[in-house]
Amino acid sequence: MSGAAQDIVIVGAQESSRLGVVPDMTALSLACESAILALADAGLTVADVDGVAGVLSPVDLAFTLGIRSRWLDGTNVGGCSYMLHVRHAVAALRAGQANVVVVTHGESGRSRLGMPAYGRDMMSAAGQFELPYGVLGAFSRFTLPVMAYLHKYGLKPEDLAEVPVAQSRWANRNPRATRPELLTVEDVLASPLIAWPFHRLECCPVSDGGGALVLTTRERAADMDLTYRPVTVLGSGESCEGPGAMFMEDLTSFRAFGDASAEAMRTAGVGHGDIDHLMIYDAFAHVPLYGLEDMGFVERGGAVDFIRSGATSPGGHLPLNTNGGGLLYAHTGMYGMFALQEGVRQMRGIAPAQVEGVETSLVLGVGGMFSAAGAVVLRAG
Repeated sequence: MSGAAQDIVIVGAQESSRLGVVPDMTALSLACESAILALADAGLTVADVDGVAGVLSPVDLAFTLGIRSRWLDGTNVGGCSYMLHVRHAVAALRAGQANVVVVTHGESGRSRLGMPAYGRDMMSAAGQFELPYGVLGAFSRFTLPVMAYLHKYGLKPEDLAEVPVAQSRWANRNPRATRPELLTVEDVLASPLIAWPFHRLECCPVSDGGGALVLTTRERAADMDLTYRPVTVLGSGESCEGPGAMFMEDLTSFRAFGDASAEAMRTAGVGHGDIDHLMIYDAFAHVPLYGLEDMGFVERGGAVDFIRSGATSPGGHLPLNTNGGGLLYAHTGMYGMFALQEGVRQMRGIAPAQVEGVETSLVLGVGGMFSAAGAVVLRAG
């Protein structure tokens, strides 16, 4: 592994002080609070920052925070955008385009303060080929692939329910989880049907919240008074396949997951056997199944049995979504930041449901309904 693959580190990581229902803070306020908390976590202030990234306008973020920036990134490809921000920040820091970068997220997904109105973009591919047929919400746009997946592998609704059941064993240990109850398959199937085959507990909650990461060079971090040891960004990858589920080459496999994760592991210089912690974006229950298979951790059609075996649960050999995931922890609409936050917490050794002995985390995100993907490999220390 080259020295260049270990030269950029995360020195600050914090979520907003409140998560879930925050009716008195706008999306921008949540993002700025998160940035200030993450900087304090690193022993820094806004005066130390010269790079800003976020899905919200980085100009608005920089102005509101009082940052005199020389590098900005407003990439928006959906919920995995924050993985791409981290990837781009690494490149900028290596190139000397910035010294300290803040990647920040704020979203009033539930209260809708400072958020754009829901609209129908009739010029987009989805607007032309899906919306006219009533396919609007994420839950309805995601039904096509999950039905194809269940059909191909002869699976039933109770098989899909295994995903939130397994993740509830982690959420139950997390005091900030929106849905902390231990679940059974029967509990999941008894929750209201939202859009076949998704029951409520197979769909993410809608939350308000934010989070931020602070990145810098290892050389600079060595001179900082840090509370926690730095977390190394070992590698990263990004990819896309098309505008949404109906444009996938194969409804039972998301090509971008495989491409982004392969690039992340290649640039990190690691293989599957080196990964001992996984975070897979899970707005809906089927996404971790695709992630496990498309990344090559299990054989095609084998993800449900893998999860059912306990391999991803506490005590299993491949801990997955250890904060409870987007299904049970929180989901503001763009969940990628929260998956990254848990990866960092695990690498720091401070997660509410801490896994003993973990050293390497792979965080995989999805953008849109199987549109884009981003992956980041983190290492403790």
